[in-house]
Amino acid sequence: MAKNMRVAYLLDFYGDLLTDKQKDSIDQYYNDDLSLGEIAADLGITRQGVRDNIKRGEAVLFEMEEKLGLAARFSEIKKGLETIRKSVDVIDQKNMRVYRSNEINDSIKVILKELDKLDKLNQ
Repeated sequence: MAKNMRVAYLLDFYGDLLTDKQKDSIDQYYNDDLSLGEIAADLGITRQGVRDNIKRGEAVLFEMEEKLGLAARFSEIKKGLETIRKSVDVIDQKNMRVYRSNEINDSIKVILKELDKLDKLNQ
């Protein structure tokens, strides 16, 4: 993942651990694509202050991810849920074409219901 995307992604997970100015600086820099000068004018600080906020904030975000790994876990769970959903779809299609089993169909419905719950928890 490109650094810009990674910082924006980590901001979603750990942004509340930053100071307001760090969070605002990083958000405006990475998500809104503003220049240091534009952010400085918005926050009422110097360009160097914005740069310092971004660098310190990035350090906190990377350190938290290294220690806690929440973003990586979230990504892996999301990939796993997508794989399960695709596999269930293959089973469903095969069941409809070949077996036409109500038992398999009922099991598929249960699995999809649980996947939907997990998707909601993992957002």
